[in-house]
Amino acid sequence: MYQPRRVAHSGHVPVRTLNYHVLRWGPEGTHAGAQAGAQPPLVLMHGWMDVAASFQFVVDAFSESFVQGRPIIAADWRGFGLTQGPVQDHYGFPDYLADLDFLLDQIAPGQPVDLLGHSMGGNVVMLYAGARPQRIRRLINLEGFGLPATQPEQAPARHATWMDELKQFHRGELALKTYADADGVARRLIKTNPRLPEDKAQWLARQWARPITQGPNQGSWEILGDAAHKIVNPQLYRVEEVRAAYAAITAPVLVVEASETQMEQWWQGRYSLAEFHERLQSVPRLHREVIQDAAHMLHHDQPEQLASLIEDFLTAEAPLP
Repeated sequence: MYQPRRVAHSGHVPVRTLNYHVLRWGPEGTHAGAQAGAQPPLVLMHGWMDVAASFQFVVDAFSESFVQGRPIIAADWRGFGLTQGPVQDHYGFPDYLADLDFLLDQIAPGQPVDLLGHSMGGNVVMLYAGARPQRIRRLINLEGFGLPATQPEQAPARHATWMDELKQFHRGELALKTYADADGVARRLIKTNPRLPEDKAQWLARQWARPITQGPNQGSWEILGDAAHKIVNPQLYRVEEVRAAYAAITAPVLVVEASETQMEQWWQGRYSLAEFHERLQSVPRLHREVIQDAAHMLHHDQPEQLASLIEDFLTAEAPLP
């Protein structure tokens, strides 16, 4: 099984009505980033049906000079991993934005941070950086493409679908699949991402899932994600608002894509990479890079390549355009 090079310290911080689970690497202490001479905190936010520990391979790939004196913090979004709070039956982007705002107040009060998000997390951090530009020193978006544009006339059907799926959820019809053991979870991870090595899959399976301790499925393993995340968002995705958020970002932005991104496959003609690139034209200070021989989980596929890109972007001394 994979052995982490850098050990994460696990803990919780209060965020609104929740107890957010965070992993910390580097200087210890709640406000470590505020110490004299410390590097800006690097905050890592995962994607849909993922967990904070997913960034372990990239953290291990960072150079010693980069991590020296730099707090690196990853958090489990609400409804994922070990973040604890009231039971919900649906999730929306406004809550993610507010959660992130409260979280940064806890872990880096009064201090700009370097912020990175993957996939869903990438979408959230882009919107957040437009709403709170002063909180971000530099921003990194890993495969956070956003969603297909919607039109107002789609709202009635969207609301009807949302209500129907809420009823399915409350009838227990949207439950996530369980697995016989941790090896079964690892097999599932490898099936989704064939590039994931066996040793990393076995390690990640134990961060991504846990054994069920009671009930009819006792002994099986369950994913650390809320099935309510499968319910459609009742709020339409308004591209004009997204462009406005992008235009309000003042920090330099690095957008990283995988050479074998699966975006076109997911949306089947409803949304293209070219459309995403057109939206990115609204970002004032944009840098784009492509990770070779990688798919959507590029932080698992090529952690060394990604770590090098992150280091170069965050440590560049010359003013970024």
